[in-house]
This record gives sequence, C-alpha cells and structure tokens, in this order.
Amino acid sequence: MLKFVIFSSVLIAFASSIELTFELPDNANQCFYEDLKKDVDTVFEFQVVTGGHYDVDLIIEDPNGKTLYKDTKKQYDSINFKAEVEGTYKACFSNEFSTFSHKIVYMDWQFGDQNALHAAVTQGAHAMTQLENYAVAIGDKLRTIDDYQTHHRLREATGRKRAEELNERVMIWSLGQSAVVVFIGIGQVFLLKSFFNDKRTRY
Repeated sequence: MLKFVIFSSVLIAFASSIELTFELPDNANQCFYEDLKKDVDTVFEFQVVTGGHYDVDLIIEDPNGKTLYKDTKKQYDSINFKAEVEGTYKACFSNEFSTFSHKIVYMDWQFGDQNALHAAVTQGAHAMTQLENYAVAIGDKLRTIDDYQTHHRLREATGRKRAEELNERVMIWSLGQSAVVVFIGIGQVFLLKSFFNDKRTRY
C-alpha cells in the first residue's frame, strides 16, 4: 500500500497542468504566465466555448519574446512545443476584434513528461512489481478519462449554448408571427364591419 501511495505521488510530480475556464470580454486581451524549465515538453490546448463566432486570437511567447505560436480567429487548437530556454512563458488571448461579443474560453496548459513515470519505475536492475504496473496503468487511464470528460463537457456546453440561442430566435420569430396574425385579424374585422355599415346619405 505504501508503494502505491509513493507511485501516485511520483505520478503527480512528473506531470502538472493548469486547467481553466474564463470569460474574455469584448475588446479585451488576457495573458497567462507559467515558469518552465529547459527541455520540458508542453501541450497547450484551448477552445472557445461560447460567444460570437466562437473564435479568439492567441499568441504564445518564450521568456526572450520569441513567438512560438500565433493565430487569429481560432475556435480551438492544440499546440505542442518544448521549452528551449528556462523562464516565464506567456500565452495571451485577444478578443480585440470583437465589439459586442463576450467569449467563454477553456484552456489546458500541461507541462512535464507524461511518460516519465514509466522511465522512473523501470530504471535499475529490478523488474517492475505487479503493484507498480497497476499504478502506472491506473495513472494512464485516469489521464485519458479526464481528457475525454473535459472534451465531452466542452462539447455539451457549446451545444447547449447554441440550442439556447436557437430557441431564443425561434421564440422571437414566433412572437413576431403571432403579432402579425393578430393585427391582420383585427384589420379584417374592421374591414368586414365597414362593408355592413349603413351609410345614409343626407340631403
């Protein structure tokens, strides 16, 4: 049992991540910073959940100001890179091109070797025990499950928002159509009533 706890701690130590969902107002620019060591593998994923045309600008820079990634009006993307220098890396989201639309953006910044635990437990002359194998397999499956749940949750949120917007448009259109029918009905009543009015000519 002690070995299982130790390996679970090692699993968390080798790979870390920042997972965040935030609001990006219109005409706004928001940056996030992370200190990375040299030669650390990094995966940066983002997705616009709601707002406007579901697009946002993103730029990622290293501590020296070198641009590692830059793209405009993207709904989602996954960026893989290795930290060439040690220092503070910056990821900036921009919604400056949008005048009215607020955006809800999801980001997942993973850094560290996801497979380092395999190398750690296989070092040396001893073979992995059954418990060590189970710990590694459970860690891998938990990461996979977490990724699947996150992506399904984002798809569900995006689909729900679009369904709500569609429902609102249908309701407004239906109210407009109902108002037109009522006005036409009232107009027809007054028109028919005018046909049967007894108009007497005065001399």
